[in-house]
Amino acid sequence: MNGAVIECVPNFSEGRDAAKVQAIVSAMRGEGVRLLDWSMDADHNRSVVTIAGSADAVVEAGVRGVGKAVEVIDLNRHEGEHPRIGAADVIPFVPVSGIRLEQCAMLARQAGLEIWRRFGVPVYFYEAAAARPDRANLEDLRQGQFEGLRELVHKDPRRRPDLGGPDLHPTAGACAVGARKFLVAYNIYFDSTDVSVVRTIARGIRASSGGLKGVKAIGVMANGRAQLSMNITDFTATPISQVHAAISALAAKHRATMAESEVIGLIPEAACERDSAWMRQLAEFDAETRILERRLESPIAWPGD
Repeated sequence: MNGAVIECVPNFSEGRDAAKVQAIVSAMRGEGVRLLDWSMDADHNRSVVTIAGSADAVVEAGVRGVGKAVEVIDLNRHEGEHPRIGAADVIPFVPVSGIRLEQCAMLARQAGLEIWRRFGVPVYFYEAAAARPDRANLEDLRQGQFEGLRELVHKDPRRRPDLGGPDLHPTAGACAVGARKFLVAYNIYFDSTDVSVVRTIARGIRASSGGLKGVKAIGVMANGRAQLSMNITDFTATPISQVHAAISALAAKHRATMAESEVIGLIPEAACERDSAWMRQLAEFDAETRILERRLESPIAWPGD
């Protein structure tokens, strides 16, 4: 792709109804936008979409995706393992080439304004686009989730949205819009249903608990087993092999057995560590479909094509 390229990886609070997710993905179709990946997770009840292209086209595509999510998702009826505050829960913009993170932060602000203007969904800005230092971390914004946040915005002025509000949208909640570096969504399954042990391991590795820099982790039940669900937000500071080694040590300490693992969405070539233990453990990892740079050259078809 020629010129500046940005990536957008919106996460939607629907992972069980394929028709709804396909409608959301299709709404993002447009000139100058390539579809790189989309996936659904029934236990998390969440879908993740990856698009890339020129800045203006990708911003407009992301906003349209939010609009369709507002139409088809009702958070009052939503249940899932993954924390969420909105139907279109997070809309992050990521610099790929020919553009800086600071510019993506400005694009995030533009997208947030359009989301509020068009759909009446209040917006919180996070990471590089954060309007306040205490809102840089996404997990801080999500405290209380949709059900708690809609009460807190009236009780605590510090929890009110950056745009719109104070009331959340009655069915679509709020939307966190941000700019960030590449993130690797990495999950490990355990041969156990004991989520408490996995939650202990999560506390041991996540940055907010004094663990590894750039690591976010929670323990949940998924596909009938305990799952360690992680976001590696700075794989240059903390390579995934280091994360895997720390988990292995904690698992041995707690006599927990690690099974297969998975990457959700795409992974940059720079994050791949060939012949590493963590990559050998991945189930069905196909470099042609999972590595970002290869997908940029060979995007997938839009739903309905």
